[in-house]
Amino acid sequence: MATVTKKELIDRIADASGEKRIVAKKIVQAFLDNVIIELGKGNRLEFRDFGVFEVKQRRARTAQNPKTLAPVQV
Repeated sequence: MATVTKKELIDRIADASGEKRIVAKKIVQAFLDNVIIELGKGNRLEFRDFGVFEVKQRRARTAQNPKTLAPVQV
């Protein structure tokens, strides 16, 4: 499975739309900023034929810091 970075995604959108890279970058960043804002408000985002984004609360669990091996609540 390959990883696509935000930069690569911006380049693809710019090429597909014929817009300059800076315009595509502003649009992608505005989209991501709005996703973050809405999730921060506790809202649910639903994109048909793509997916649903929502914040879920979970109980805290104990993990381990790999450097110090100290237990950490996450």
